Amino acid sequence: MVLVRRQLLVLAAFASGLPAALHAARAQGGPKLTQILRGDLVGQSEKVQETVVSSLELGPGIGAPWHMHPGAQELLYVLDGSILVEMEGQGAKTLKAGEIVLIPAEIPHLARNESTSGTARGLVVHSRGDKEKPFVVPVKRST
Repeated sequence: MVLVRRQLLVLAAFASGLPAALHAARAQGGPKLTQILRGDLVGQSEKVQETVVSSLELGPGIGAPWHMHPGAQELLYVLDGSILVEMEGQGAKTLKAGEIVLIPAEIPHLARNESTSGTARGLVVHSRGDKEKPFVVPVKRST
C-alpha cells in the first residue's frame, strides 16, 4: 500500500508540470490536453483517501438503479452514446459524448442508457473521503 501511494505521489508531481509541457508541445504540433472539469470536493471534508476509476458500459435500455456513494463524490464522463443521469432534487439530464457531470457524495442518483440500439460508454471516477464506508448503497424510492 505504501508503494502504491508513493507511485501516486510521483505521478501527481509529474502531472503537476504536465500541462505546461503539453502547452509548449502543442505549440509545436504535439498532443493537446483539454481540461474537462476542475472542482472542489463536495461533502468530503476536503480529503480523499482513495480514488477509483472505472469504465462503464450500458447496453440499450440498461441502467444503474437508484443508489448513492457514502463519502464518495462521483464524476461521470460520457465517451460514446448518451447517458441519462438523474440526481435527487435536481431532475434528469441526458449527457452526450464529451459531457461530464459531478455527483456529490451522499446524493441518490441513477444512470441509464435510454437508447434502443446502441451501447453507451463512460468513464467514472469516485473520490472517496472514507474507505471504511460502503462503496455503494441502494436507495429505495417511491414512484
